[in-house]
Amino acid sequence: MIRKIAMEAPAWNKREIMRYARIRGADDVYEKMINNCIKEAESVLSYRVCYMVLPVIDEAQALCLGNIKAPYQTIKKAIKNAQEVLLFAATVGAPFDRLIQKYSLLEPSKALMMQAIGAERAESLCDAFCDMMNTELRRDGKSLTPRVSPGYGDIPMEMQRDIFTVLDCSRQIGLTLDESLLMSPSKSVTAIAGIVEDCLPKNEKCNSCDKTDCAYRGYLK
Repeated sequence: MIRKIAMEAPAWNKREIMRYARIRGADDVYEKMINNCIKEAESVLSYRVCYMVLPVIDEAQALCLGNIKAPYQTIKKAIKNAQEVLLFAATVGAPFDRLIQKYSLLEPSKALMMQAIGAERAESLCDAFCDMMNTELRRDGKSLTPRVSPGYGDIPMEMQRDIFTVLDCSRQIGLTLDESLLMSPSKSVTAIAGIVEDCLPKNEKCNSCDKTDCAYRGYLK
């Protein structure tokens, strides 16, 4: 069964905003811009998630998540020992896209900062949602594995089509997918996390990842 939820705004992480904006070392100019952009963004941001729990079917290496075929090593490694997975989509809403578009024409530097804020908001929403789900799962002695998304590792972007079909994202949270596999609103995420009896702590994410050339390897939230 598909569920949807409107969440409260997650706590802001200015360090993450700076990382997405590729700012190294804060100063008064950047601090003022970040604060002004946050203040403006708060009025248009919304936080919505739709999700579903699916069984893991792994027969003769033919991994499936419910009816979704997922023969990818990245997923298999990420959900190791899981008998179920949490499939979800999260978005911070279309009005924020329009804010980015406005500043793309009027003030490119501010548009760049809004892009960074949107990335931080989408990831913070996913973190908050996973934390909420972990709180519920711990009542049954379970927890989530680190999430993975289409485009990560060997997971093809084409998997988005299956995810959108299963979650009915358009009807549930107003999230659509075009022919080029671009999501609208753009500051949105789809992800998969295993449900297991035990889970790696957050600081093991990099150790469990095969992408050793990542610029952010070793960065801990």
